[in-house]
Amino acid sequence: MLVYRITLAKYATALMASGRAARWNPNEIDMIYTSGSISLACLENVVHRNQLGLNSNFRVMTIEIPDDLLILDVKYSNLPSNWTDFEHMPITQTMGEDWIKQGRSPVLKVCSSIIDGEYNYLLNPMHTDFKLIKLLDSKSFVFDKRIKGL
Repeated sequence: MLVYRITLAKYATALMASGRAARWNPNEIDMIYTSGSISLACLENVVHRNQLGLNSNFRVMTIEIPDDLLILDVKYSNLPSNWTDFEHMPITQTMGEDWIKQGRSPVLKVCSSIIDGEYNYLLNPMHTDFKLIKLLDSKSFVFDKRIKGL
């Protein structure tokens, strides 16, 4: 399976985590966020960056997850109602932190908080099978000027 990550160019040469808090991890819990499509990866950046931040030098990373690698998933039915609301972020962060610490799989499939029916794939860089996940390509990515009035 191919997944995608759009990131600043200086971080697009290897699969690495920042350790900064996000929807599925608290601070200092390393997790790599990827998306099931380039368009979803784009939207994930757009909702988290301001207009000026989208003018930076970005790259889209194409990442291969072997088809036989174990992927666990968070079922939509296991999420609280309005789980995308900011006040519920501690719940999803705890779920992600528990997944990382338990080390049950190298990949966790989670619902997109932006597009219903689309998915993001979280990578656990501490899992022994993480080494099987490969960065295939990294190429320039420019956000369309119509996005947020660039």
